[in-house]
Amino acid sequence: MAELLLEIFSEEIPARMQTRAADDLARLIGDGLKAQALTPTKIEAHAGPRRVAVVVDGLPEAQPESSEERKGPQVGAPDAAIQGFLKASGLSSLDQAEVRDMPKGKFYFAVIKRPGRPTAVVLKEIIEAALPQLPWPKSMRWATNPTRWVRPVQGILCLFAGKVVPVSFAGRTASDETQGHRFLSPGAIKVTDFADYRDRLAKAHVLVDAGARTKIIVAELAKLAAAEKLTVQDDPGLLAEVTGLVEWPVPLLGTIDAAFMDVPAEVLTSAMRKHQKYFALNRADGSLANRFGVIANMTTADNGKAIVAGNERVLRARLSDAKFFWDQDRKDKLESRVEKLKERVFHAKLGTVFDKVDRMGPLSEWLERLVPGAKHTRRAARLAKADLSTGMVGEFPDLQGIMGRYYALNDGEPAAIADAIAQHYSPLGPHDRCPSAPVSVVVALADKIDSLVGFFAINEKPTGSKDPFALRRAALGIIRLILENKLRLPLLAAFEYALGAYDANADRAKTARELLDFFADRLKVHLKEAGVRHDLVSAVFALGNEDDLLRLMARVEALTAFLATDDGANLLVAYRRGANIVRIEEKKDNVSYKGDVAAGDLGAPEADALLKALATAETQVDAALHREDFVAAMTALAALRRPVDAFFDKVTVNSDQPAQRKARLRLLARIGAATGRVADFAQIEG
Repeated sequence: MAELLLEIFSEEIPARMQTRAADDLARLIGDGLKAQALTPTKIEAHAGPRRVAVVVDGLPEAQPESSEERKGPQVGAPDAAIQGFLKASGLSSLDQAEVRDMPKGKFYFAVIKRPGRPTAVVLKEIIEAALPQLPWPKSMRWATNPTRWVRPVQGILCLFAGKVVPVSFAGRTASDETQGHRFLSPGAIKVTDFADYRDRLAKAHVLVDAGARTKIIVAELAKLAAAEKLTVQDDPGLLAEVTGLVEWPVPLLGTIDAAFMDVPAEVLTSAMRKHQKYFALNRADGSLANRFGVIANMTTADNGKAIVAGNERVLRARLSDAKFFWDQDRKDKLESRVEKLKERVFHAKLGTVFDKVDRMGPLSEWLERLVPGAKHTRRAARLAKADLSTGMVGEFPDLQGIMGRYYALNDGEPAAIADAIAQHYSPLGPHDRCPSAPVSVVVALADKIDSLVGFFAINEKPTGSKDPFALRRAALGIIRLILENKLRLPLLAAFEYALGAYDANADRAKTARELLDFFADRLKVHLKEAGVRHDLVSAVFALGNEDDLLRLMARVEALTAFLATDDGANLLVAYRRGANIVRIEEKKDNVSYKGDVAAGDLGAPEADALLKALATAETQVDAALHREDFVAAMTALAALRRPVDAFFDKVTVNSDQPAQRKARLRLLARIGAATGRVADFAQIEG
């Protein structure tokens, strides 16, 4: 078995594209090998700022021999047919063909055996086919070369079993050479296999393994911080990006000028992270320290002093802008910036951001009565997006909401209103913290509900994988806000009220119902991660009148517990049996068997006992549902298990007496109606 090593060496590849590109290249090569009956033991991908590499272990030196059978004409067929068969099969005479007995007579067969080609030859074809297919998010052409790649290709290394595979791509032909660090170890490096490639590059100040680069960054930066009794802020996204920016990571610490430390910590952190790729450091109490971590791609004779000084100088210029905006923005009250939102289009068909804020106010007041402790929500909604008109948010868009909080507090607004401004965008994803303060919850709900009803009203709904307005995320945010804060929020009423701010002639009830169906799908996605069965959610939603997510979850939890018991599982089986019988007979008779059951017509003590048990269960279920005790409702249904079993054991449903048959079918239909009070059992799988 032999090893394939492929490296595409280019100018700097954007960090965000590296890992995906390496994985895609490994996948394309793996698919090509599979199509050629070549099965490796391992495929490994590596990526860095200037290279994408794939190493494939356990490949045979040649393809396995293959054979193909080709059916020819019948024995005795015209000569033209036989000659055509021989030519197509590559046979020189019929002596080389086999004659086989088939149901319709004797036929000629050609067995074509093909020896396996050398793997190196096949690899050249596979790689040259794979490279143009690599799906870069963005690519470019350079000079007169028509080939597209993320950045100009400068070289290709391709070795199989230690020998060069002459792959050609982008005007380059493969060799056994790669390049070391651009500054620390420039020049060509010859290699023989992956181990040699990895070791020689390491000596040339290039760490091929991204994981190794990450470990060095984390460990060395933590050591530098600990020496000053500081800690590094956890930032996986920045860590991954910086790992893709350096081949030879050298962590260093710099200092933030004291003049900027009165600027909000979020501003300093954003400026360092977004623009400069610096790591923020914290003191023991969690506050931002006046130090930052920078990852150099160089070792220097002065141990990085000049690099640190240069980065401090660049950061000083960046923070000077931030401090200017901070000082200028506070000169005007946040309230004064609301009118400027009229200059910002929210959506061509939904008006400006000012129009959105104008809709959020009344909606917040409507929601306020459903959230205990919420007050002044209309004021919070009015100011929620005012910071979009500030210089700071214009420069640092990721600080929207956060800066609004600072400016609101500076203006003397209550803390609850200021916090609502900062938190109303949340939760932005499954791992984002969900607001819990009453005012924050109300404004966050108002913002998301307004967006959802607005886009549904103009028929801009998510389709397939496309969701340009992040409506799925908004729906999941509403679900989390409701469930995590245990809110009794009637969604249909909320949707219809919010729709009132749009076209008065629109069919509010229809759009609200579409939105509720959309929420049902999103709730299934949300609960799937928590291990809740989607079919049980469907079974409860199918009742058609459930728009209270908290109550719905109580139903689902009770149904889950019920079906986990023997009584629940057996009643589900009995329900299906009865429902199938009723469905078949209704179709055959072209009638419905819903209706009152004449007890005197049942003609069997087991049927009478089931009717009596059903009447008791229905009364108990209705009472339990009225007080929203869904566990009690399920317990009442569980009592049907034994009388139902006895009925099916002793009673023939399709009696030869028409009155008995009708009464018994109606009895079975009544079982379905009883279970249908708590959930649609037909939706339950398994």
